[in-house]
Amino acid sequence: MFKRITLFILTNLAIMAALSVLYAALSALGIVDASRGLGAYGPLMVMSALFGFGGAFISLLASKWIAKWTTGAKVIDAPRNDTERWLFDTVARHANRVGIKMPEVAVYDSPDMNAFATGATRNSSLVAVSTGLLQQMQRNEVDAVLGHEIAHVANGDMVTLTLLQGVLNTFVIFFSEIIGRLVDSALRGRDDERGGPGVGYWLTSIVARLVLGLFAALIVNWFSRRREFRADEGGASLAGRDNMVSALRRLNRSEESHLPDAVAAFGITPRGSSFGALFRSHPPIEERIARLQAAH
Repeated sequence: MFKRITLFILTNLAIMAALSVLYAALSALGIVDASRGLGAYGPLMVMSALFGFGGAFISLLASKWIAKWTTGAKVIDAPRNDTERWLFDTVARHANRVGIKMPEVAVYDSPDMNAFATGATRNSSLVAVSTGLLQQMQRNEVDAVLGHEIAHVANGDMVTLTLLQGVLNTFVIFFSEIIGRLVDSALRGRDDERGGPGVGYWLTSIVARLVLGLFAALIVNWFSRRREFRADEGGASLAGRDNMVSALRRLNRSEESHLPDAVAAFGITPRGSSFGALFRSHPPIEERIARLQAAH
């Protein structure tokens, strides 16, 4: 947790420094009137959007590469055995039913029962499963898990989550900048003509970004939990409701996900949060099972 907070602070310091340099450059070029101070909201919003959406879309475009690199997933180019052939054919069958191009299919070495899907578009995706899932689940249950992951792809969840994250990033950056400048201006007083942001700006911006970032995380994780329910319904539609329920029950007896941070939110097995249920990317499996059974 300390490592994540440290990385978060360092990242935001870098963003604030870059915004300050860019703002100063635009002022020097006459594109932004520095004398207007807080009145220059338009350029600030544009810069916030560039940073907010830029980071989110770079992560999306690199998502398959990052997933393969962090998990060591090996793409099945030519099935080498019966299990890989069945896995490849099952993904192909589900992809054909929902009308998307065949995803890349990969297996990564892990004792966890887990699987995930990622990719920049519906027609350029990756579906990966762990060796633990293949070894500990029946094929009808794996079939349902693959249906769940294909449903994520068909629903465009990766792109939607990226757009949501980009919007929230933009507003977090924008409002933390405004708050930092307001506090800095109040602390300086009217007679202080020093150039550049002061200590009040830096400290307040960091705190504002932490607080606003927590609220943004609440929204992102709320959406993430909703998409898990939809993907469960998709898996039930593609592989059978009983098979989806059976797969979730087996997952409920497994340990929490140990996927790397970069792809943890995309795994079918939930991961805990030290901040509580509202910050979890997945709803409790018992609740997912109950939803499926109630819809039967």
